[in-house]
Amino acid sequence: MVAAASVVVVAGSVSGVISAAGQGRDAPEARPVASASPRLVPLPAVPSASPSVTKSASPSVEPKRSPSASTGARKERRAVPSARLYRHPASRVLDWVRAHPDDPRRAVIESRIADQPAAVWFADWSPDTVTARVRAVTSGGAAQGRVPVVVPYAIPGRDCGGHSEGGAPDLGAYDDWIDRFAAGLGGGEVVVILEPDSVAQADCLSAGQRERRFASLARAGRVLKEANPRARVYYDAGHSGWHTPAKQADLLRQAGAASSDSSDGVFSNVSNFHATADEIAYDRAVLDALGGTGLGAVIDTSRNGNGAPADGEWCDPEGRALGRAPTLTTGEARIDAYLWVKLPGESDGCKGAPGTFSPSYAYDLAR
Repeated sequence: MVAAASVVVVAGSVSGVISAAGQGRDAPEARPVASASPRLVPLPAVPSASPSVTKSASPSVEPKRSPSASTGARKERRAVPSARLYRHPASRVLDWVRAHPDDPRRAVIESRIADQPAAVWFADWSPDTVTARVRAVTSGGAAQGRVPVVVPYAIPGRDCGGHSEGGAPDLGAYDDWIDRFAAGLGGGEVVVILEPDSVAQADCLSAGQRERRFASLARAGRVLKEANPRARVYYDAGHSGWHTPAKQADLLRQAGAASSDSSDGVFSNVSNFHATADEIAYDRAVLDALGGTGLGAVIDTSRNGNGAPADGEWCDPEGRALGRAPTLTTGEARIDAYLWVKLPGESDGCKGAPGTFSPSYAYDLAR
């Protein structure tokens, strides 16, 4: 990825938490881009866990603009789920904690990362098992009265053929996979992070390919919300160092993100490092340009405690820190949640194979 705006890499099973597959884990991780983001995000007392994915060949970043923050939520805004977020009991970091009871880094990694809720990624195209795997996560959350965060990540042409390439063989197969994914959502509250980079990273597709992908994404949102009206579905808004809010909103509109039938809003900064303050301003500007009714945004704060590296390094950069702890109560108008979509400590590919857990990296982030 050259001057990539966001990058997600998959290694066997997606994104930091688990691939909820019970087998291989596809772990997407995004490669951040240098940004002049002010480092204004205070570290949480006890940060939370998130998945990791490495991407490649993202479109070149457009000059960053300072979007104006909007004020006040919309009248029609639906209430954000009030329950606590769900921590799935299987992840690479938990595996490491259980296997290393005497490691001197264990207490810090366990309390600040492993004990925190994070998203569960579904990155492999496995139509025969995906329903049961999704149901295992959503039923687990429902049993505890908590809200799970799930990430469908199987769009054809994923990552423009880069490190996280893969997904369904074609859009027809993808539509079927989404139907099966939706069948596992149950009836409880659940947050769905729909296909990271599928919208922001669509410049590598032809006009016809983009049109067909966006139609499939709009359908996916409708299917997910019809299957579970309590599901909150968020669409890919990239991040504050990538497209302008106006361009991103135009892409999102084509993908169905402005319609309440398919969307609850947008997500940004997945597997990236941009400061929360920048993402809040950017997401509000995107929402203003997008229009629609009652839409909000969620932000991946898993590794953005020190903002993006000044030199643009994206691969396990030094000097990063855990960001704000995952919460469904942000205190910010139109910002529905801070989530850990990427699991801190999972490598982008430099401190280990993409998606593998690096205790030294996790410890550095947690300190």
